[in-house]
Amino acid sequence: MEVFYYLVFGVMAAVVAVLELSKTNKDRINTSSAFNSFKNNYLLIFSLMMAGDWLQGPYVYYLYSTYGFGKGDIGQLFIAGFGSSMLFGTIVGSLADKQGRKRACVTYCITYILSCVTKHSPQYRVLMVGRILGGVSTSLLFSAFESWLIAEHNKRNFEQQWLSLTFSKAVFLGNGLVAILSGLFGNLLVDTFSLGPVAPFDAAGCFLAIGMAIILATWSENYGDPSDSKDLLTQFKVASIAIASDEKIALLGAIQSLFEGSMYTFVFLWTPALSPNDEEIPHGFIFATFMLASMLGSSLAARLMARSTPRVESYMQVVFVVSAASLLFPIITSLLVTPSKVKTEGMSLTGCIQLLGFCVFEACVGIFWPSIMKMRSQYIPEEARSTIMNFFRIPLNIFVCVVLYNVNAFPITIMFGMCSIFLFVASILQRRLMVISDKPKAEDWIPMKDRNSETEPLNL
Repeated sequence: MEVFYYLVFGVMAAVVAVLELSKTNKDRINTSSAFNSFKNNYLLIFSLMMAGDWLQGPYVYYLYSTYGFGKGDIGQLFIAGFGSSMLFGTIVGSLADKQGRKRACVTYCITYILSCVTKHSPQYRVLMVGRILGGVSTSLLFSAFESWLIAEHNKRNFEQQWLSLTFSKAVFLGNGLVAILSGLFGNLLVDTFSLGPVAPFDAAGCFLAIGMAIILATWSENYGDPSDSKDLLTQFKVASIAIASDEKIALLGAIQSLFEGSMYTFVFLWTPALSPNDEEIPHGFIFATFMLASMLGSSLAARLMARSTPRVESYMQVVFVVSAASLLFPIITSLLVTPSKVKTEGMSLTGCIQLLGFCVFEACVGIFWPSIMKMRSQYIPEEARSTIMNFFRIPLNIFVCVVLYNVNAFPITIMFGMCSIFLFVASILQRRLMVISDKPKAEDWIPMKDRNSETEPLNL
């Protein structure tokens, strides 16, 4: 069975290499040296930030279990993290538009470092504080950095098409290569050097500190709307009006929530799907294979976005349909082959088939990230970008909390079926977004300050 793992990993690596090495001029975007310097600086920092995140992921549950906490207590800690991201993360993310995106990125580093420090304590309350800090950090990671990048890119008058290059490279490195290297490095610290399950969190804190130092030394500040007349509630009102008055923004938020909700649910489901009877499977190697599939997807996305056709709004319909079909594999295999309740050596044949389907899903994830980033840069207004992006995460976090709370209440096939339905609905919404994406600008959302000026009486 080990041969199968190596075969899948090898084929995936070969395809990624071919895609990267066979790019023609049509697949490449000609840029300036000033942009390349800007892009490389952002990619370095973003990779360090993602390394700080990826190093922690595989060891959170394991660390809690070594402290003697059961599944129920650990589940509550995870729910606290997502709940914190929904509540406090939304508030902190909104402040980024007013107080500055650079400050928000530095805040991410500080809160995540503090979260890592709490992992040294076996006290449940201290670990709960760490999860709350981690939830705030997650919201900032997926809003403040992207908001800073888009604003700074536009401020320097770089071409809009070049932005898609930064997005695809950020996903290729941050969600692919860095994830694989972080997994290997974490394994080295815990298993090879026997430094204990806290070691990856200490290493994560070091990477975050290095990234924070580079941010402080090289980044300039930018804002969504630094107006002193807007308090936090007004910021929320601006974001709410933008979402309610522009169908494109509302559709984008729904699409993002549906896909990411399915993606985070998949994270909890793939292990019991591949080892239903607690079979011994190489979790680390399978995780690395998934990340390689994500790299494959981001490489495909880079090729697609480098061309004028097909448009992002068009090809993402296909991506959502394919991702929906890929998560049907556990249902199809359970219908064709009666699930065995006997523990076998390694992964079963149905598990191998499901693994291939899951790799397809991860490739779709690799295409999704840079593509959704590009659409967000096109449709979300600058003055409330971070606020709106964190609003999008509210239904996502509610959904994940509900799934976590009821993860044992439904058969795993029902959960996969639910995710598949969500992804199919996302494809329908994406179709609607493509239809209305060419709506005249006059019908688009009007910024709050312009709305106010329109209603002010003339001073005669």
